[in-house]
Amino acid sequence: MPIKEKSKPAKRDRVTIRTVAAHAGVSVAAVSKVMRNAYGVSENLRAKVTGSIEELGYRPSRTARGLRGRTFTIGLLLVDIRNPFLPEVIDGVNGVLAPSHYQAMIGVGEGRMQLETSLIESMIDYKMDGLILVAPRLPTEIIAEFAAQVPIVAVGYHDPKAKTFDTVNTDDQRGAEIAVEALLKCGYRDIEMLSLGAREGHKVSVVRQREIGYRRAMLRAGLGSSAPISHIPVHSPKREEAMRVFLARSDRPRGVFCWSDLDAITLLSAAAEMGVRIPEDLAVVGYDNSTTAALSLVNLASIDQSGRELGEAATRTLLSRIEGRSDPEHLLLMPSLVNRKSLI
Repeated sequence: MPIKEKSKPAKRDRVTIRTVAAHAGVSVAAVSKVMRNAYGVSENLRAKVTGSIEELGYRPSRTARGLRGRTFTIGLLLVDIRNPFLPEVIDGVNGVLAPSHYQAMIGVGEGRMQLETSLIESMIDYKMDGLILVAPRLPTEIIAEFAAQVPIVAVGYHDPKAKTFDTVNTDDQRGAEIAVEALLKCGYRDIEMLSLGAREGHKVSVVRQREIGYRRAMLRAGLGSSAPISHIPVHSPKREEAMRVFLARSDRPRGVFCWSDLDAITLLSAAAEMGVRIPEDLAVVGYDNSTTAALSLVNLASIDQSGRELGEAATRTLLSRIEGRSDPEHLLLMPSLVNRKSLI
């Protein structure tokens, strides 16, 4: 008796953008507009096209897109994945990209210029449509060279004179002023700032901007001659040891403004180990209002710069640059204080 061969499943024809257009009853140009989240797309058109894409299981060929000059990918370069503030930025980026069918590809530069340069070059080689650089260490002239090849938005990079790329920042100087003003309002005048090591920042970085704001607020309060800044090493174990030395000082201040929640939370941990009461012995204000700062066991007063809003604003700015805008934009968002038990 002959063996009956199993029937092969019917081969499914490849779904193309034209297939989607025909299924939705719209033009190919309309589908393309929806996919790149172009301005002026109606909700009705978006719903039609999105429904057809989902029903047909359409997956655009990134190779073909690259050959046509558009891959619908965004490069997102982060300075350090360990910072609890950055997931909020990523959420903001993805929230704006979701309806546009763009996707973000993440690289981590680890605060090293050579690695940042290599990652940006790779993103350009993969024909990504634009890049969002979060707190890059590269000098303006290098970023400008890359921006001549691909649209770029820099976040946490204060260079309002940049012409070939855009910047989106919180007003870090004002944020530091708010932190000092909050400490002063609580009656503390013996205030110090914990900042990064002097070699770790550059003049356009957030840390140096926060130092400027701290000094300005102290000067305005008549404390300019006693506005000390302690520079903490970046890497363990020197970082933790420097904080213990700070806490053990006989001339330790009554209030401290930390340039980031990263250091503020580490300082709170060291203080608990050493029996330094917060805020009775030392009032602490951080910066970023990270999710960790809000935990009841941490309860850190912190400057909120809304990472989600930064990510959203940076992504919208980049998409408009990709669509052809050439005039530079430099957005500055306003920070605010979230008061918690480390201050009051």
